[in-house]
Amino acid sequence: MSLEIRIEAFDSPAARTLIAEVQAEYVRRYGDGDATPVDPAEFAPPNGAFLIAYLDAVATGCGGWRLNGADAEIKRMYVAPIARGRGVARRILAELEANARDVGLARIILETGDRQPEAITLYESSGYTRIPGFGVYRDEPGCQCYAKPLNVPASVR
Repeated sequence: MSLEIRIEAFDSPAARTLIAEVQAEYVRRYGDGDATPVDPAEFAPPNGAFLIAYLDAVATGCGGWRLNGADAEIKRMYVAPIARGRGVARRILAELEANARDVGLARIILETGDRQPEAITLYESSGYTRIPGFGVYRDEPGCQCYAKPLNVPASVR
């Protein structure tokens, strides 16, 4: 298995395909896609990044972060069914954290839903803890929000 993770534009062809897949997954699990407003420019360095994971040269996963106040906010984390169970999501998550840390951000946040137990397990096992709700779904009963400190070295601050 060869895994390569690259920074790409949020609206690149591979990103558009994977984002459409994650939206379809949301429809399957929740009955509708994610209505959170996103602008592709929000994911452009240095104020954000969008990553594509290529497993054996095939785009199979993605995730991005954008500024949300003083925090990095993760959006559009997804791994295609053919790549699940191979550590792809954990690698994308680690790369997102490292990228946000490298630009000097001290905390990373995200929202997910209670119908995504795999995501919740990933985040909790990666050191994320529950925080009060934020974002479009903050008042939805199934919304679960998480944060993790990024331990930015003093030399980057």
